[in-house]
Amino acid sequence: MKIFFLALLTVAILLSQSGCQKKSSASSCTPASVASEEPTILAYAANNGIFATRHSSGLYYEIISQGNGATPSVNSKVFVTYTGKLLDGRVFDQQADSSKTGWVLGSLIAGWQIGLPLIQKGGEIKLIIPSSLAYGCDDSRLPANSILYFDVHLADVQ
Repeated sequence: MKIFFLALLTVAILLSQSGCQKKSSASSCTPASVASEEPTILAYAANNGIFATRHSSGLYYEIISQGNGATPSVNSKVFVTYTGKLLDGRVFDQQADSSKTGWVLGSLIAGWQIGLPLIQKGGEIKLIIPSSLAYGCDDSRLPANSILYFDVHLADVQ
């Protein structure tokens, strides 16, 4: 019985230490500035045939189709299809069924909050989002300070 408790205590200590190590490496991330990422964003746009416009926030976008319905606000529920990529081309997120979305725009990353109101229902936009308008240092699924590319179709706005 003592061996069982000793083993359980050892596992608990190891798990708690591995959690601390992960947190300390995340806290060592220094957020990148929009200005420092701009050359990378411009090169990506040029190399991928994206005729992007710079928003005052540092977001780059290309409107593929304006759409002709409602324009979303931060309080709107948006239904979208999208593909999200890192600049090396790896897809990190995508959704082909807009009925599985229906998110309040204000709950999404700043790059989407800025970019989606540039189009209307039925529109499509390409977004190149500086890390500070995306996840910065805060998302363990992605490398810290990842610049993100999204191709988004705004299927519905409520």
